[in-house]
Amino acid sequence: MVVPGSRSAESVLPKLADSLKAVLLQRKQMTVDIEEMLADHPLSQVLTSMPGIGVRTGARILLEVGDGTAFASARQLASYAGIAPITHRSGSSIRGEFPSRSGNHKLKRALFLSAFAALHDPISRAYYDRKRAEGKMHNAALICLARRRCDVLYAMLKTKTLYRHPAVLSAAA
Repeated sequence: MVVPGSRSAESVLPKLADSLKAVLLQRKQMTVDIEEMLADHPLSQVLTSMPGIGVRTGARILLEVGDGTAFASARQLASYAGIAPITHRSGSSIRGEFPSRSGNHKLKRALFLSAFAALHDPISRAYYDRKRAEGKMHNAALICLARRRCDVLYAMLKTKTLYRHPAVLSAAA
């Protein structure tokens, strides 16, 4: 029994498979190129020293933020990223704080994913658990964690210092 279109599929499918192989090879090469470019950047070690920030996330943050000099404060950086809470007001009516729907969505995603990846870090996990205990849902607690990490990230970029675990700081004091 011959299914209609089987001859066409015999000629098209190998071409599509070859095309897919070529795209996957290009993707691997681009990943290697991005890793090399990030390793050459002077702030790469600063970014990747923070728990939850790997090569791809660090590259995205560098692309979107640069060295952080464009922002006067961590608050401005958080607002630019769209992770600062917004209070809805209309006249005398104030309806509480909500997550921002504006901002740089690529940076917001990078900070959100790095906060999610940092949940294995005990300090980040404790902060996340504290926010969950306050009644926040998972995503809201992650945004709170991302906002807190944004403050630390801004300080690290401004002073060009590596991430230091808070337990190390308290033991040294």
